[in-house]
Amino acid sequence: MTPPPYVPGHDLLSGRTAVITAAAGAGIGGATARRFLEEGARIVIGDAHTRRLTESAAALAAEFGPDRVAGLPCDVTDEAQVEALLALAEERHGRLDIVVNNAGLGGTAELVEMTDAQWGKVIDVTLNGTFRCTRAALRRMRTSGGGVIVNNASVIGWRAQRGQAHYAAAKAGVMALTRCAALEAADHGVRINAVAPSLAMHPHLVKVTTPELLAELTAKEAFGRYAEPWEVANVIVFLAGDYASYMTGETVSVSSQHA
Repeated sequence: MTPPPYVPGHDLLSGRTAVITAAAGAGIGGATARRFLEEGARIVIGDAHTRRLTESAAALAAEFGPDRVAGLPCDVTDEAQVEALLALAEERHGRLDIVVNNAGLGGTAELVEMTDAQWGKVIDVTLNGTFRCTRAALRRMRTSGGGVIVNNASVIGWRAQRGQAHYAAAKAGVMALTRCAALEAADHGVRINAVAPSLAMHPHLVKVTTPELLAELTAKEAFGRYAEPWEVANVIVFLAGDYASYMTGETVSVSSQHA
């Protein structure tokens, strides 16, 4: 089955300032950056890959205007870099309305062969990084009158897959973090939700996943195909916008594979 036509923007995020982590390249973060711009937002994107970040920010600025796009290298395992990324949004635009925590790190290893370093790195980027960014964003938003945080989880936080114990644990943790943080944030007019994609195709995924596994995962999808990154980004736009005004603490599956 072929993907549906690309959906045009409808100014759903007009005038808002958003920070998106891991937003360089052709994955969900990059698709979210583009979708936010198409919906009228101003964005500050971060990524640990400086070259890709510079190229992505320059390309988006050329297309949508340099006043609406900024980029800053950001490793979410470094609290100082997280703080600098959010501070840049406030310095450039005077406010911070939306934070999308997209940064995550996967890998494949059987549990009995998995090293502490492999486990720790996936947890530190995927779960601890989301914690650091959520904490920094909430500290700002609870004094500025509200905001929205959207975390990128995964259906693997619900279901099992061999060789993915570290990634599944991290993504399940992101879901739990989302639920708990949402209760604390509600008092300050801040909504926190998550998306849980299954298989969103992009070039890096092809490099790190065998064709056999990709075929197996694709066959499990209800539509018989993988998601386009922009299809996941569309759900992030929804959660970031006013149509989701009464949603908080939720993890929305962008797949048929809830469990």
